[in-house]
Amino acid sequence: MKFMRLAFLLSVCFYLFAAISPAQAAATHKVANGRKAKISGTVISREGNAVRVQENNGGSAKIVNIDDKTKINRDGFLGRTRVHVTALLPGLTIHAKGVLNAEGELDAKEVNFHPDQFAIAVALEQQIMANQAAASRAQTTADQGVANAATAQSAAEQAQGTANEGVTAAQAAGSAAAADAVGVQAVNQRVSNLGTYAAVATAEVYFANDSYKLSSKARAALDQLISANSNDNGYLIAIAGYTSNTGSANYNQTLSERRAAAVAQYLRENAAVPMWRIVVPAGYGETHPAVSNDNSKDRALNRRVEVSILVSKGQQADSQVATFQP
Repeated sequence: MKFMRLAFLLSVCFYLFAAISPAQAAATHKVANGRKAKISGTVISREGNAVRVQENNGGSAKIVNIDDKTKINRDGFLGRTRVHVTALLPGLTIHAKGVLNAEGELDAKEVNFHPDQFAIAVALEQQIMANQAAASRAQTTADQGVANAATAQSAAEQAQGTANEGVTAAQAAGSAAAADAVGVQAVNQRVSNLGTYAAVATAEVYFANDSYKLSSKARAALDQLISANSNDNGYLIAIAGYTSNTGSANYNQTLSERRAAAVAQYLRENAAVPMWRIVVPAGYGETHPAVSNDNSKDRALNRRVEVSILVSKGQQADSQVATFQP
């Protein structure tokens, strides 16, 4: 009798345990699903609003999801600037925070990064790749046009013996084929030129000693540069800051970065230049002097920021460089 009671109690306990376990598992999964989390690492790739990030310290690759409510901030010497998801390019180190979803991905509430952690060459490379993809699509469209024209011409030739309308259609199709052939040749030339950017206009602006404040002459030179080139399609703006050799190398590096950032901020806020057109501003300290630093006049010429309008040769050929001086 005691044995039967013990067996009955064990059966009841087992049943209760089996019934409770799935509920506990579901509750645990739900908690993990909405848990706050942070991810810091290097952007590997981006497909739409899904950013793949390689975590720091040899961690695994994670997906960071961006939506319209995500705040994407670029930190700099002049403060924090909101940017678009297109700024999250491969090679960039980012710090994201948000909540985990059911797939273990991070739905980001905020993403921060600093431009000093990103190589200018990567931005140019991404722009070149995008242009190459666009040219490839244009090539495919032109090839399809030639094929369609050839089909139309063949049909017109078959109808030529039965009606005058067939002759007219064949002639029209032949003209379309010739025009498309010219288009294909132009696209091929564009593809061959892509990957090389040419400076079509430049400007140099100068600063007072130990300063990164833009003068009225500097602002006027920047306005003239943008106004003269705003109609160019697909242009980029490269910004490079420099100093004289007065002061320590570390101080001059920081000062040159602040000068470059001040120019970028002016172009965004006062010249209405979109953020995505500006290559990450770079400071080069006292390196690459324009002239010697032997006297005060030469040192003044080295306290500068060089601004260049870059256009792919596949988009604009035979361009002459225009120079705008303050």
